[in-house]
Amino acid sequence: MKILISADMEGATGVTWPGDVLPGEPQWERCRALFTSDVNAAVLGFYDGGADRVVVNEAHSTMRNLLLERLDARAEMITGRHKSLSMVEGVQDGDVDGIAFIGYHTGAGAEGVLAHTYLANSVTGVWVNGVRASEGLLNAHVVAEYGVPVVLVTGDDLTCADAAGYAPDAVTVAVKDHVSRYAARCRTPARTAADIRAAAHKATALAVRRRPRSGGPFTVDTEFDAEHLAMAATLVPGVERAGERKVTYTSATMYDGIRTFKAVTTVVLAAVEEQYG
Repeated sequence: MKILISADMEGATGVTWPGDVLPGEPQWERCRALFTSDVNAAVLGFYDGGADRVVVNEAHSTMRNLLLERLDARAEMITGRHKSLSMVEGVQDGDVDGIAFIGYHTGAGAEGVLAHTYLANSVTGVWVNGVRASEGLLNAHVVAEYGVPVVLVTGDDLTCADAAGYAPDAVTVAVKDHVSRYAARCRTPARTAADIRAAAHKATALAVRRRPRSGGPFTVDTEFDAEHLAMAATLVPGVERAGERKVTYTSATMYDGIRTFKAVTTVVLAAVEEQYG
């Protein structure tokens, strides 16, 4: 049995504000250890549950945040940027039985600790076929096309509630409770490590490959906080204006949909000016 872990950082134990997750910041160095602890707990739990192989895909920012030297020696890690499927790289290998979303968060425009979708700001909302989308929902659509179920989700309490909409059978662990976008009531690392390990053990039983399923076509609407960003997004082929600050596109599959979304956010990020956005 092979498990893929998609590891993001905003939903990790103890993480509550931008300095905790921005590479190079003093608090980032401290929080890397907390992030690694959450991931390692999941690795240990999946092996406890009978997994034969666990691969961790680094999914936060530069995708060079986890401390490889602290992971269980049996695990492997995909690290670095510019991957075909970004946050769920590795699912396309065809031998993954289940995926875990560790350290996830809610989407842009929603309540949640460090809530956002791909870009830390600038994006104010994303909808897939009319449903407000988090990164978890976007990625769940992608992995479904490979027959891979989401078996475990960790993050704040609102992230766990969000997961009920796109992975209702998954085991969830809240490592903190939302207070505001930059504040949370946090559990200690010792407690969250134990909770995540136990949850991963339980979730291993859900890791059963399914028939690949596509819910397409997918119409993705993205709203920005400034008009010029919507204009910039239309540089991506197939992306059209849907309002003063909103763009839309339709993809036959979410494989194409997520790659187009990545292109849109990359172009938009390049169009953001430091002071005026």
